[in-house]
Amino acid sequence: MPFTFLSFRRTYRNVNRVRQIVNVLLKYGFGKIVDQLHLNRFVPFRKRLKTFGQWPPLKSPTAPEKLRMAFAELGPSFIKLAQLLSTRPDLVTKPFADEFKKLQDEVPPFPTEEAIRIIESEFHLPPDQIFSSLDRKPVAAASIAQVYTGKLLDGSDVIIKVQRPGIKDQIETDINILTIAGQLMEKYIPESVFFNPSGIVEEFSRTVRKELDFTEEARNCIRFRRNFEGNPDVSIPKIFSEFTTDRILVMEKIEGVRIDDIEGIKRLGLDPKRLARIGVDAYFKQVLDDGFFHADPHAGNIFAMPDGRVGFMDFGIVGRVTPELRETMANTFLALIHKDFDKLIEQYVELGLVPEHVDLERFRKEFRSDLTDFLEPLYGLTLKELNFAEYMDTVTHLAIKHKLKVPADLILVNKAMLILENLGREIDPNFDFIAAAEPYASKLIKERIRPSRLYERARKNFMDVSDFFVLFPKQVQLIIRKILKDDVHVKMTHIGMDRFIRDMDRSSNRIAFSMIISAILLSSAIMHATGAGPTVTVFGSSISILGLSAFGFAFLLGIWLIISIIRSGRL
Repeated sequence: MPFTFLSFRRTYRNVNRVRQIVNVLLKYGFGKIVDQLHLNRFVPFRKRLKTFGQWPPLKSPTAPEKLRMAFAELGPSFIKLAQLLSTRPDLVTKPFADEFKKLQDEVPPFPTEEAIRIIESEFHLPPDQIFSSLDRKPVAAASIAQVYTGKLLDGSDVIIKVQRPGIKDQIETDINILTIAGQLMEKYIPESVFFNPSGIVEEFSRTVRKELDFTEEARNCIRFRRNFEGNPDVSIPKIFSEFTTDRILVMEKIEGVRIDDIEGIKRLGLDPKRLARIGVDAYFKQVLDDGFFHADPHAGNIFAMPDGRVGFMDFGIVGRVTPELRETMANTFLALIHKDFDKLIEQYVELGLVPEHVDLERFRKEFRSDLTDFLEPLYGLTLKELNFAEYMDTVTHLAIKHKLKVPADLILVNKAMLILENLGREIDPNFDFIAAAEPYASKLIKERIRPSRLYERARKNFMDVSDFFVLFPKQVQLIIRKILKDDVHVKMTHIGMDRFIRDMDRSSNRIAFSMIISAILLSSAIMHATGAGPTVTVFGSSISILGLSAFGFAFLLGIWLIISIIRSGRL
């Protein structure tokens, strides 16, 4: 679907935001992208004159660093987008993903009076009829919400999460702009199709809209609480549903210190090694047992409690692991133990991660060669010496290198594993990540060979074969009928045809533009020779004012054409 200036005019209220985005991109040296997306119309005329014909080069700092700084300046939506992209090195490449990981979600707090007004508008009650006390100083201020502590009328200590005023409209505005920008990239920058800009925006909009709905986070928290019900070592806060809306979230307050505060843990008289084991054990239960996991397990979301339990917070971002993916992870664990890289390759093929156009034999050979080169040091190590998260990270990046279709949830699992292992080793340098994972992986492996599971697999395969034999004759009959009716259509895809047509259009437009300039120059010469219209005397010669004006106009157009050709890099 073509997008032009009219597309932006239909969202006129977004124009100021578009101008702001364009100005920030120019500030950080991304003028070439602005030019390629045909967004020059949003550049102020004075700035356009200043940068006419050239854009600031992407010098040091690097392009990933500059894009991170630009996203940070553009505010909450772009910070959230960068955080999403930091988990998708398969889409944006590793240098950009690593740089985006540095973006923090902290922004200046908004006035507490605004928060109280939002609470009153959501519950149609003054805060003192809900809370017996409410601390007016926020304990945290993030891009989407601000967090306060308080006490309910029944005496329960709670945390109150209040959504930022106007954040929903701002994010919706940015999603609309990003949607159009993504499609403009695919139209005008063909090489960007590899990164799937529209897919990135779609995934971002789906994720951030869920985060904007606090009832979704409440449901996630309730599910986690149910999954860990009866576990004496893990605490999931209670949700007070009667005081929770899509803009307000009230949950039980967890007392304790951050899981990476070693000194604080020791002051509480707790054993750091035991806490590391509990935290990682809880996470493996989420991934390999429940198939529903906390996708952002950084130190600020995990607490060591005075009674020795580990508490989890902030359930806005979660991941899901399908039974097939869980089985693959179990098989990956087995492959790691037995150093069986051929088995690992088979798992990628079975999951359908290998694109259809890839030569399977060549892929197996090259992928195994890379695995051997990258993981050869593992052959001489014991299980305790293996860095499982680093191993998973290497395998994932090898998959990206070979352009495999890596599921988003698998990358989320990989990201969380890296965070957790770093936390585990920070708390306990001798922490054994493999030992924590082994009971769950063993359980999955046993589950795979359970008779009822084998029977279910066999039944499913039999049904697939039965469907094939039933449908195949009908499909053949349909094809023959279409051939007899001369109703067979062949669909051909011309690779690169769109770009070729655009280049031809651009070339023909330049030729037409050149002809117009030539005609104006010729008319100018004729008017000067015949003295048409009013004249002016310059250095004793009579010059036609119309002819001089036409010449000046043609000269400017000619300079503009030359600069556009130089800027395109195609002389």
